[in-house]
Order: sequence, then C-alpha cells, then structure tokens
Amino acid sequence: MTRKDRFYNRAKQEGYRTRSAYKLQQLDRETGLFGPGNTVVDLGAAPGGWLQVAAEEVGEGGTVIGVDFQRIKDLDDVDATVKFVRGDMTEDDTKAEVRDVAGGDVDVVLSDMAPNMTGEYGLDHARSVHLARQALDVATDVLGTGGDFAVKVFQGQDLEDFKADVDEEFQYARTVVPEASRDSSSEVYIVGKHRLTAPVREGDVVTVTIEDEGSEGDGVAKVEDFTVFVSGADVGDELDVRIDQVKPRFAFAQPVDE
Repeated sequence: MTRKDRFYNRAKQEGYRTRSAYKLQQLDRETGLFGPGNTVVDLGAAPGGWLQVAAEEVGEGGTVIGVDFQRIKDLDDVDATVKFVRGDMTEDDTKAEVRDVAGGDVDVVLSDMAPNMTGEYGLDHARSVHLARQALDVATDVLGTGGDFAVKVFQGQDLEDFKADVDEEFQYARTVVPEASRDSSSEVYIVGKHRLTAPVREGDVVTVTIEDEGSEGDGVAKVEDFTVFVSGADVGDELDVRIDQVKPRFAFAQPVDE
C-alpha cells in the first residue's frame, strides 16, 4: 500500500476530513503545539481536518477558530468550542473578528494553506512563501506572549530567509517534514515556538539601571517593564548591557566591556 493510500484510508476509517490531520498530529508530537484549554486559530481551515485535531488536543475549555472564505461544516463530538470566521485573513476586519471571537490572546496560529499549483516549481514556491508570510503577519498580530505558530511552505530558495524571519519573532524555529506528506511533495512545516513580544532582541545593546537582585545573584533591570537579568551587576549600577538571550517574559544580558 502506498503512503498516500495508507493515510487516506486511515483518515476515512478514523473520521478525519483530510489526511493532513496526521501531519498536524505529528507537528504536535514533535513540537508540543497544544495544551489543554488553548485558543487556536486555523487559517484556511476548510474542510476542517486540522480543526478536528486541534479540538481534540485542546479539549474541554479550549477554543478553536477556523478562518476561511469557504463554508466549513460544523464539527460533531468534540469537547472544545469550535467557531468560524468567514473572510480574508489579510484583512483588518477579519483579524479584528478573530480577536473578538477569541476574547483574548491566542495561543496557537496554524496555516496549512497552499497556493493554486501551476506546475512551475519556482513560481509555486514563491507563492507558498507569500502565503506563509501572510500567515506570519496574522500570527504576530494575534498571538499572545509565548504563543506558537505552524505554517506550510514549499522548499526553495526563499525558505531559509522565511525561517529566519520566523526565528526573529519567536524564541526559536524548527523545520518539520511530516510522515504523512506525499513522497512527491516539496512541502515542509516551519514551527515558531514561544512568541517574543519583548522590546529587546539578542545582540541589542541597551542602557539599564539595576533595580533589584535576582535569586541567583544577577542584577535585575527593566526595559519598558520587561525584565532583564544582568550578570555581575549590583543594585544601583547604571550601565550598558548586551542582550544574550531572550525568553518570552525575560532576557539575560552581560555588561558591555568599556
């Protein structure tokens, strides 16, 4: 039995609307996308295979929002709250409706969208990157601090640049090739973990005043109410520091040698 037949038949037997449901399951296993009670937005969600998986994973108390121009058939037998927003994900009105339906920060943004295929490899790749960048724009707009992002893109010359842009907005980015992808497909998935909303990035040099001492003896400073731990600094010091590592809710820094 071919890989295509195996996952297609398995989806039919297990009640998933698309074979791509198994791609999302693998992304979750390998990168830990979902948690109980999460709010998830699925861009280009029709016909709903990824909605089914997300609803199963977030469970009771979770919310899954499907965004698409097409009408999506309601999901049955799921504990999560599943809602639908019909519209263009790039439009401000659509994003505003998503935020309104979510009722707060979004924990995960997903996109399994693909362009209409032309058969011209370079053009199809470029169009897939364009779609992925649109999804990234939505993710950076609606995700809360520490949120996650997963998006499909075709391999090609612009893939690494796109991954670097995801890496810039998240604590780190990974590339995953699901087993359920067809042998002939050039698709990969870029997963951005832990959305960064900090006012600093790695390599930045900023001037800070040490306001407190941390539990490990580091100095504690604030940059726009964001916590920065500074090695070897004392309370009252005012100094230039270089940001070494950024986490969703704090960063580590070292004094700049004068």
